[in-house]
Amino acid sequence: MFNSLKQTTTVGPGGKMELCSAELLEGTPVEVIILIIPTETDETELETTDYLWSTEANRQHLLEAIDNVEKRQNLITITSEEWHEKYRV
Repeated sequence: MFNSLKQTTTVGPGGKMELCSAELLEGTPVEVIILIIPTETDETELETTDYLWSTEANRQHLLEAIDNVEKRQNLITITSEEWHEKYRV
């Protein structure tokens, strides 16, 4: 008998997953650990977040920007027409 088994599966409706192995005898107690495989998008977002928070100057700038949004001060507002004109979209 073996001590570990590694399988990859996809989460189905309702969060259900199915694992099958002919080596596992019915009634055998097992412990399941689920490791979520990060997607490319997850990794890119994490790298971007890490970069943005990587220096004290960046952290300070971001915290000030968050504070400005929360207090609705020092905001620049443009219309969609101004946006399209400026960025030629």
